[in-house]
Amino acid sequence: MLIKETAKSAWRSLASNRLRTLLTMLGMIIGTAAVVAVLGIGEGARSSVEGRIRSLGANLLMVRPGSASASGVRSGTVKTLTEGDAEALKGLAGVAAVAPERSGSAQLRYMASNLNASVTGITPAYLEVRSLSVASGVSFSDLDEQQRARVVVLGANVARQLYAANVSASPLGTRLQINGNAFRVVGVLTEKGSGMGSPDDGVFVPMSTHRSVLFGQDHLSTISLQLASEDRSEVVIAQLEQLLRLRHRLRADQASDFEVRSQAEMLATMGQITGTFTMLLGSVAAVSLIVGGIGIMNIMLVSVRERTREIGVRMAVGARRGDILRQFLVEAVVVSLAGGVAGVGLGYGAAVLLSRFGEWATIVPPYAVGLALGVSILIGITFGVGPARRASRLDPVEALRFE
Repeated sequence: MLIKETAKSAWRSLASNRLRTLLTMLGMIIGTAAVVAVLGIGEGARSSVEGRIRSLGANLLMVRPGSASASGVRSGTVKTLTEGDAEALKGLAGVAAVAPERSGSAQLRYMASNLNASVTGITPAYLEVRSLSVASGVSFSDLDEQQRARVVVLGANVARQLYAANVSASPLGTRLQINGNAFRVVGVLTEKGSGMGSPDDGVFVPMSTHRSVLFGQDHLSTISLQLASEDRSEVVIAQLEQLLRLRHRLRADQASDFEVRSQAEMLATMGQITGTFTMLLGSVAAVSLIVGGIGIMNIMLVSVRERTREIGVRMAVGARRGDILRQFLVEAVVVSLAGGVAGVGLGYGAAVLLSRFGEWATIVPPYAVGLALGVSILIGITFGVGPARRASRLDPVEALRFE
């Protein structure tokens, strides 16, 4: 009851000078809003990155050639992965599907349109492993692979750019040239969204055609594995490394000539990166909270001086020093907390507007609200205790004589 009455008294005192109270709260409002908005942007970025990584394939492992080194200096990739390696990996327990691929850059031409794009040789299992689907047309079949068919599936962006001059016409059935070789378009992939390595910017042909018609390379650029369960990823990685080292005849003292990347590892790495940036931006935004706290302390010191005679009267009628300390401390906390509540609302609104009009993915996590309000209370206590102690230590006689 004592705290309740003290809070009511503090609020009445603050309400008697609304403009000054509002200006005092302004620093806390801006600081809290900035923290909430930044945490919302950071959480949204983390969720967006996680969604895009997961969209690359469910329970995905990727095996890539390692880097060659000379005198301790890395100098490009080595050509060690083969189709035989991919076939051998199909026999591992816990592996649901395997999709080898070859990649290369080529010039595409359709009528007057020209485009340089990445051309990837794939097997029919590739779309399933990478969680891709065909928006129109069909994908490759085992027969296309066996016959080295000159057919192509286009990414959404590539199809849009090549056929920009005639958007009403469907790419299906048309013939385009890849490095001067004629190919028939049989399908267009469903759009996945922009990003590094997005299939929207890719062109896909049967692996046998990629080798024999376009680039003539025997080595693989990547082997993608879809796991039956994400829980067995560590076991599968250990078996995979043991099998490939045995196939590549590597001694125990030799480093592996390949690299294994798991979806979980990519998620953890990206989570650390986005978390670091969020903490950095949040720390910058938190500076305004400190500025707001300094403003609260300044106004409370002014309030102590203005109300010196009032303090003397209260002490004269029996108020103890603890009562005076508690009242001014509660006033500082009320100002800070009210500013924090208003700032949370403003920050949440800013996050929503950024998401709607700025095309930023924002998610305000519940802990951001609790953190903002908790910091607001802490700021009020930290910067309010000095003025409160000063008020409680006033001499009653001198305070009554103050004009």
